[in-house]
Amino acid sequence: MNRRLLVSAPSFPERERVMSADSFPPHIQPGERVVLFDGVCKLCNGWARFLIRHDRERLFKLASVQSPEGQAILRWYGMPTDHFDTMAYVEGRDLFVRSDAVLRIARQLPWPWRLASVARVVPAFLRDWLYDRIALNRYRLFGRHEVCLLPDPDHERRFLHADH
Repeated sequence: MNRRLLVSAPSFPERERVMSADSFPPHIQPGERVVLFDGVCKLCNGWARFLIRHDRERLFKLASVQSPEGQAILRWYGMPTDHFDTMAYVEGRDLFVRSDAVLRIARQLPWPWRLASVARVVPAFLRDWLYDRIALNRYRLFGRHEVCLLPDPDHERRFLHADH
């Protein structure tokens, strides 16, 4: 299995019936890049705000995992919808998680942020070990919001919507 890719093909018989070679996750159009993040996590919200600020070319759409769109995408990939401990990045039909997701996104950001992608030279098991330590302790280290925060009106268009 290709390590960077969590899911690239149907894993359930009923999913095989629904998915075809040219199908995409729900609410995602061909060519769109979507970052799924934990909407109640303060660190994750900071990451989303960072992307909005530095993604000048508007390459990425955002969706919280608690949103209907985020939940539908997670279900499409067969990922848990009630316990989420990784950021996910969808590019086409490909799903990247953990450090692979972060580095894949960083590589597409403008200078100097794309320099972070050089961390790919570090073996994935080490990158993911560090990622997991932060992810599993993110609420304790950074706090959490009681509810999923809504985007500012001027950032609304950066978020994935079902009526897209």
